Amino acid sequence: MRYALYFTPPKDDPLTSLAALWLGRDAFSDEIFSDKAIGPVPEGHAELTADPRRYGFHATLKAPFELAASVNERDLLEVAADFAARTKAFVIPELVLGQLGHFFALVPGSLYQPLQDFASRVVKTFEPFRAPLSQYDIARRNPEGMTEAQRANLLRWGYPYVNDEFRFHMTLTGRVPAERQAEMHEVLRERFADHTGKPLDISGLAIFVEEERGAPFTVRSWLPLAGA
Repeated sequence: MRYALYFTPPKDDPLTSLAALWLGRDAFSDEIFSDKAIGPVPEGHAELTADPRRYGFHATLKAPFELAASVNERDLLEVAADFAARTKAFVIPELVLGQLGHFFALVPGSLYQPLQDFASRVVKTFEPFRAPLSQYDIARRNPEGMTEAQRANLLRWGYPYVNDEFRFHMTLTGRVPAERQAEMHEVLRERFADHTGKPLDISGLAIFVEEERGAPFTVRSWLPLAGA
């Protein structure tokens, strides 16, 4: 079993509902949606969204990890509840549709330091709960293809994209072939138009769980931040 600390809007947020329909699964309820639920979709939609569908709509704060031998789920939930109660909710000034390499995601319009600081606090606060990575997990990250800073993060924090390397993104697709990227951009631009170019409330911290390797991630607990 693995756990992860993610951001996702509340269960009843319109963005959560829209993204669940787009991805084909709701991480809160584990309900599955067919392509028919959202009307016309691009050819191969189910395949193009397969990877983010398994993880659920989210932005990674602390990547999936197995629990250290000295702690249990109850310990994790208690510390998470305390962390959320002591951390003030805040707002990202603008959410936009972005492209990171070959995949698409909702991202901040520009680097926002309070968001960077929040993510770093999550990584560091929950580090004691993380069991060390196995050699298999290190190897599958392909550290040879990383920068020196990313490799150092992987070994120290279990994930390469933390602290100065962190970039908030809420993934909407897997790898999209180059010849289809313009089409996908237009589809997503229209689909998420009600939520882009607008602020995004960072109002909670979610604990996701993967019951076994390869299983869908689901929300175990969604904790409101202070003042949300």
